[in-house]
Formats: sequence, C-alpha cells, structure tokens
Amino acid sequence: MTAYAALRAQLDTLTTEAFRPELADIDQLATLDIARTMNAEDATVPAAIAGQLPAIAAAIDAIAERMARGGRLIYAGAGTAGRMGVLDASECPPTFNTDPAEVVGLIAGGPSAMVKAVEGAEDSAELAAEDLTALDLTADDTVIGISASGRTPYAVGAVAFARGRGALSVGLSCNAGSALAAAAEHGIEVVVGPELLTGSTRLKAGTAQKLVLNLISTITMIRLGKTYGNLMVDLRASNEKLRARSRRIVALATGAADEEIEAALTATDGEVKHAILVLLGVVDAPTAAALLKSSHGHLREALAAAAPSRAATAPSSPTATTTATTTA
Repeated sequence: MTAYAALRAQLDTLTTEAFRPELADIDQLATLDIARTMNAEDATVPAAIAGQLPAIAAAIDAIAERMARGGRLIYAGAGTAGRMGVLDASECPPTFNTDPAEVVGLIAGGPSAMVKAVEGAEDSAELAAEDLTALDLTADDTVIGISASGRTPYAVGAVAFARGRGALSVGLSCNAGSALAAAAEHGIEVVVGPELLTGSTRLKAGTAQKLVLNLISTITMIRLGKTYGNLMVDLRASNEKLRARSRRIVALATGAADEEIEAALTATDGEVKHAILVLLGVVDAPTAAALLKSSHGHLREALAAAAPSRAATAPSSPTATTTATTTA
C-alpha cells in the first residue's frame, strides 16, 4: 500500500471526514433551506462540548496551576485549528492584559500560514519540535495541540515534545480515540460528527475548537484573578471604546461618581483593577499596587487585606449586569 493509499484509508475511518449521502443534493436546495440545514448542524456543537466539560475543567485547573507559577499557555495546530489557536492567543492581551509572551499561538508553517497554506507544514512533527524549542519550553508551560482529525503530525508532535520536556500537554480533537488525545496528558475529544461539506473541518469542528478555547482561556484567566465577578478588571484600554469600557467597569464595581472614577484611573495610570481597589479599599495608588502584588493580582484578596471589615460585609460579587463586558 502506498503512503497516499494508507492516508486515504485512515481518513475513511474519521468521523470528521465521513460522507453524508442525505446531503448529496444540497447544492440544488434553495438558499434559505441550505442556511437552515447548516444552522441546525451548528446547533449540535454545544451538546458535543457539554460531554467533554469534565475533561476541559481538569485541563483548565492544571493549566492555571502552572500559569500561576509563571508558565505559558501555548497553542499548536495547522490550518484552521492553528488559526483558532493564534486567534485565541491574540485576544488575551487586550482582554486580560497578559503579556503577548504568556499566551502563544503556533501555526504550522509560521505566521504566513494564517492567510496562505504552507505546503507540507502540517505533516511535520519535527517542525513542531523546532517551534517549541525556539520558545525554550519549560515544565511550567502548557502546550495544547489542536487538530480536528486528531492525527495531524504537527499537533501530535507538539504534545509529544511537550511531554518529553515535562510540560503539561493537552490534545483537542474532534474524533474519538485520536492519536492526539493518546499522546497528551489531557485528552479532549469533541465529536461533532460529519461536516455539512465532506471533510470541511472549518465548519462544526472549527466552531467546537473556538468554543473550547474560549472556555480554556477565559476560565484560566478567571482562576488567575484577571476578573472581579464577571468584570474584566485587567482590561487593557488601547482605544476609545475600551477606555469608555474601563470607566464603566469601575463604575459597576464601585458605584462611585464619575469624578471619583476619573481621579482613581488617573492616579493608577488607567489600571482598572488598581482603580477599583483605590475606591473600594480607600487606599492610595502605591498602596493598591503593593496589595495587588502581594495577592498575585487577585482583587478580592487585595480588598480583604486593605479593608477586612468592609470585605467581610461586602457583597460576594460586584453589582454588574451580564451585559456589562460584552465586546460588541
């Protein structure tokens, strides 16, 4: 059997590659009917993720433990899967004020592969090892290999290399019994079933990957103290919209008047978390900075240290609405 024949035989066993005869005439349907069919397919993704929540939660706890020690979160994938990792990594600095080096997205073939396929890059486990070697991987780091098929050599190679270096390894795939999950310490297999277009894993599989990465990065950041209740208190205000959101977050957390909010943000160089501590803890900006440093950035702990009597009687969460921090 040739290498291509062997690969074709392997693809024939993957759920994500399965052909669906009932959709063979989809190109002859009315546009609205195609849209309804596709929407119904997409609606099945959250249920598939729900079945993997215990595995996802276990991975998050392990990731947060390492990141609290200074470790990094590193995504590694090829094609759509790689792009999902790069996207999630790129959104962490503005959302949670992380250093760009704390959450890293690696895509097979390098940055140019974000917009143009790099021939053969996904087939190289050695390339993954080279990319991770360049990052000087440590035992406190986490590598999440992402692959819809669960067989992509770049993703499998990344988690295998990570385990060899003592780093935490997580495999995220969309097929059961995947090589990726087997290679990783934590396997997450979100089985979304065959795609609307045969083998087009940018559809349900890509959606599942995006949702799972949302869970992983967001909850990890919550565990690291990057939020106060459901408020993004480590927000980096890099544009006018985010500066306005910063003021709104401080207002929701403290109930302070606009003049007090402006004064606190000015004193803390625009740092939302520090400004909240200044207002609720009734401390100056240098004291707020020192308290947050000693509490490793956890605002609730810093508030308890600044004003233990007030902390004991304060509400358990800020008076925020569920729409307070939407990104729209």
